[in-house]
Amino acid sequence: MLKFDQFATAQKSAVADMFALSTSLFGSMESLVKLNLQAAKATLEEAAETTLTALSAKDAAELTALQTRVAQAAPEKATSYLRHVQAIATASSTEVRQFVETAAAGAKTEISNLVDAAVKNAPAGSENAVALVKSAVAAATNAIETAQQAAKDVTDKAVEAFEAK
Repeated sequence: MLKFDQFATAQKSAVADMFALSTSLFGSMESLVKLNLQAAKATLEEAAETTLTALSAKDAAELTALQTRVAQAAPEKATSYLRHVQAIATASSTEVRQFVETAAAGAKTEISNLVDAAVKNAPAGSENAVALVKSAVAAATNAIETAQQAAKDVTDKAVEAFEAK
């Protein structure tokens, strides 16, 4: 039979895990903010440099050359920025996926333990009810596993699509 200390210990562990995940995700957000600040600073510095260069141009050919250099560099800079964003997002999604998988495995174990305890304490003649509960637990476990696999597949496809670009 499940005792209060076991329940309290499980809840403490779940709360600690949730805070650890939150801290990790907060770190990812910090990385994203830092990246955006660096990108904004670099953009501002480049705009100042480009403006001063344009203002000191002697003729239209120099302006055209400057415009061409700026236009050619833009896609490479955007690609670099997106790669950094993707790296941060991928790391975060991997941590969330691992957390969910671990939590689901723990939940399945706890449910299994509860069902086993209930079966051991079930009165004689309740075999049909026990079988029904076991069947419901098996169906719920199967549904959880299917949802986890679908979420994993969607995440993997999104990462593949992003990397293909």
